[in-house]
Order: sequence, then C-alpha cells, then structure tokens
Amino acid sequence: MTSGASYVRTNLYYGSFIDAPTGWLFNQKSGLLISFENYEKFVSNNLKVYTHLFYANELGEPAQLKNSRLHSIECACETWNELISGGWQIVTNKFQ
Repeated sequence: MTSGASYVRTNLYYGSFIDAPTGWLFNQKSGLLISFENYEKFVSNNLKVYTHLFYANELGEPAQLKNSRLHSIECACETWNELISGGWQIVTNKFQ
C-alpha cells in the first residue's frame, strides 16, 4: 500500500532547509571561474558539493582546470557567500 506521497530529499543546514550552491562564479580581476556541483554520496546520504576552479580564457569561458575539491554543504555555502561578497559574479552561461 502506498501513501501517494513521493520521497523528496531535503538538506538540513543549521536548523533550516536550504539548497546547496550550484552554478558558476567569475572573478574578472583574477580571470578565474569556479563551478559548484552537487554530489550525493549514497552510502551515508550526506550531500557534498564539488568545486572546480578554472583559469578563464579571454571570452570568460573555462580554459584550464586549476583544481577540484569536495566540500560539505556548510563549507560550500560559506565559500559561495565569501566569493560573492568578495566581488565574484554569478555566471548565467551554460558551459559544456
């Protein structure tokens, strides 16, 4: 017998529900791009976030990977907020 409700995964962060940061940020001064990408580790059901830092080309597109890191959702949110407050801009382009 089913209840009619579907399973929805939510993320708890310091007592409130939030989404993990996803997308691209660009720093024009340094010429760097950073991508935030969700990664679900099914063994422990902990949401993690990969960041991929790239050198950007003259068009502001990712040209060469500098590094990749795996963060907890708390660390990813903190990093995203610090970058935004430091002048990084959200990129709406969809890079492949």
